[in-house]
Amino acid sequence: MFKLLSNEKRIRILYLLENHTLNVSEISEQLGLPQPSVSHQLALLREYQLVQYHRDGKQIFYTLDDPHIIEVVNDMLAHVQHILKHRDHWNHQI
Repeated sequence: MFKLLSNEKRIRILYLLENHTLNVSEISEQLGLPQPSVSHQLALLREYQLVQYHRDGKQIFYTLDDPHIIEVVNDMLAHVQHILKHRDHWNHQI
């Protein structure tokens, strides 16, 4: 799961879908990424049940499958910042 979330494009897609239901064209346009790349990333996110889709006519719209994933991503990124700032993991004060 963390390997899947190590890709910036996937993280950006998840954040975009946090409050929106969008099709591939809309995601591509908002993130400035080519549609084939977005489609590939969405397929991986679907495989891990992080996004779901529904069809409306010829269009397919994507949403988060589990909104909890945003909390996981936020915690992971906070931990990375913690490491980059060379802070101790444990509070040694009593």
